[in-house]
Amino acid sequence: MTAPPVHTIGPVRIHVGSQSGKYPDGNQVIVHGADTRIAFDTPLVANRIGLEFDEVDSVILGHVHEDHTAGLHRVPRAAVQAHHADLAAAQSWDGLCRHYGYAPEALASLRSTIEASHHWVPRPDATGYADGAVWDLGGGVRVRAHHLPGHTAGHCALVEESEGVAFIGDIDLTGFGPYYGDASSSLAQFRQSLRRVRDIDARAWVTSHHKGVVTERVAFLQALDAFAARIDNREARLLAYLAERPHTLAALADRGVLYPPGTALPWVGAAERRTIEQHLDELVAAGAVRVEEGGVYALAGRG
Repeated sequence: MTAPPVHTIGPVRIHVGSQSGKYPDGNQVIVHGADTRIAFDTPLVANRIGLEFDEVDSVILGHVHEDHTAGLHRVPRAAVQAHHADLAAAQSWDGLCRHYGYAPEALASLRSTIEASHHWVPRPDATGYADGAVWDLGGGVRVRAHHLPGHTAGHCALVEESEGVAFIGDIDLTGFGPYYGDASSSLAQFRQSLRRVRDIDARAWVTSHHKGVVTERVAFLQALDAFAARIDNREARLLAYLAERPHTLAALADRGVLYPPGTALPWVGAAERRTIEQHLDELVAAGAVRVEEGGVYALAGRG
């Protein structure tokens, strides 16, 4: 078993996942205090770290998705916490199903997939935390939660304050852009969180995927702007489809704005529909799109 690359910033150690934490993997943050050792999330790379991870006292989940809980099976005695809005998804399969909101057949396929690929196990012992929660690890090492919903209802940044290291989770600065395709996701909240994350007092930013560690604020803000711009790009694609002709939601989902056509993942259809529906709601409210008889969407002002 090859140990992953590690970045160290004071009491914070970042174990880099496969391909810089590209999904289905992620980047593992472990914070060492004088009294307590905690992990932020548990991606697949957690299974390649060894005792530094396996002996953590607790796990703080920045949010709940299968790629962020793939190491929980290794730490059955560690305390597990998630933001209250994501807690049920950590505690049981039924809670995770409501969190995703996919059709039953997609959920059945997803369960078998994530049990095999991500060692998924429920944690009925998990407890909840709220925005602004603080964990004192001893020796001046302190972690604070900043609620940044949108990706999930409970998505949070976790900031180690002595060094100003902000784990910003799936505000991950990837070329894919923001994901808000689940039942617990919100485009409107994601937009707000993308503004709020700029104001967090930090000197280093750690993403769950791809970028890993960013230590220059200018570089962070540039990457954040490019990440946020993917939202507007999706809206532009939808408007271009509607400029061709009116579409139903199902027809727009078949054309897609998130994934390339033919992507074989259980959640793709549901995620496309949820994503597109939120954009359409915004466009209808803004007067740019109208809903015609039969649930057909058309550009406002077209005959």
